[in-house]
Amino acid sequence: MKYAIIIADGAADKPIAELGGLTPLQAAVTPNMDLVATTGRLGTAQTTPDGWLAGSDVCTMCLLGYDPTVYHTGRAPLEAAALNVPMGASDWVFRVNLVTVGADGTPDEGLMLDHSAGAISDAEARTLLAGLTEFWSQHEPEVMASVRLYPGVSYRNIMVDASGRVYRGVRTTPPHEIPRERWDLHLPRGEGAANASADVLNRLMELSLQFLPTHPVNVERTARGKRAANMAWAWGQGTRPAMPIFHARFGLRGAMTTAVDLLAGIAGLIGWTRLSVPGATSYHDNDYAGQGRAACAALDTHDLVCCHVEAPDEMSHQGDWKTKVLAIEAIDREVVGPLLAKLRSFGDEQWRALILPDHYTLCGTRKHDATPVPFAMSGAMVRGHRTGPFSEASAGEADLHVTQGHELMEFFLRSGLPSVRQRG
Repeated sequence: MKYAIIIADGAADKPIAELGGLTPLQAAVTPNMDLVATTGRLGTAQTTPDGWLAGSDVCTMCLLGYDPTVYHTGRAPLEAAALNVPMGASDWVFRVNLVTVGADGTPDEGLMLDHSAGAISDAEARTLLAGLTEFWSQHEPEVMASVRLYPGVSYRNIMVDASGRVYRGVRTTPPHEIPRERWDLHLPRGEGAANASADVLNRLMELSLQFLPTHPVNVERTARGKRAANMAWAWGQGTRPAMPIFHARFGLRGAMTTAVDLLAGIAGLIGWTRLSVPGATSYHDNDYAGQGRAACAALDTHDLVCCHVEAPDEMSHQGDWKTKVLAIEAIDREVVGPLLAKLRSFGDEQWRALILPDHYTLCGTRKHDATPVPFAMSGAMVRGHRTGPFSEASAGEADLHVTQGHELMEFFLRSGLPSVRQRG
């Protein structure tokens, strides 16, 4: 058997007035996704456990078959794993975003404007991070003696604190969850011993506001009409995770193509191969066809391939519903279509395909949402009671609803578990 999973990150949404009351999934032309839905089975999966935030770290871990309540130690360590960042057993790892906040004296003063600093380039981000590391070392030498920063992709960076400070109990906030909100209300906070650790983060973040706005990279970006990466935002902390290998659990060899370190980190931790696609990005300039080709080729050497495409999520965070529709259509055309053709080449009843987002990302709020996600699967012995185009509404009206999202993988691979309930 061969298996393919296509994750259209953040593709699910609520109806949008400018789309005539349709969601981007409904408005997009997606003949291949619709074929999977109409010839196979539709349903929904709760990928965000009760009491958790709907982040890609939690939701992707869940849909890949790993219960976040058991294996999740924090988002940042997952990304650090993809970068091969050394992590000691007691080290605390953070994600550090280069973000855009409203400058003093402007109408947007004090607001979180962009969690990605205008999709800053890798080269610009690395230059800023190098300068910021030096600046922090000058002003907080005791703290930085045990802190290391590692550049990631674009605005995403990793910070490792090996000082022995404990950040358990410190509350941090993902910057993409507070668009156009006052960022000072969401700074790291803690009680008791955690307060001192939170204060370390706050001092570093405040110092970034002194250094970054006047850096030549940001001066040039501003002159070109681009957003300045004028603050560093620490969040998503955790310690090194321990996850069982996918092959040991399911007997299958997996591979993934993704432009996002978070997903690559999860893939590495569960023993999957990361497929190299030089043109893969998190935005609509992504090489969709390149990801599709890499996924197809991997099926010749692996039992399961997962193609993760980030663009719909990033477009949602920008409130850009037009480009979100285009991104969904590109995934259908360049990824889903070729993968279905490749799967069929292995013979009838010798394959299964699964298409879904990891979570909702709403263009209206520019935030993630914990609503159970729609999925469609087809292939060997997959039969549905209700069919329709691939959309949130069609999936919601179907008869299959996985209430424990981490059990969806078992259902996809082996036809289900008791937590799957039927609805007429």
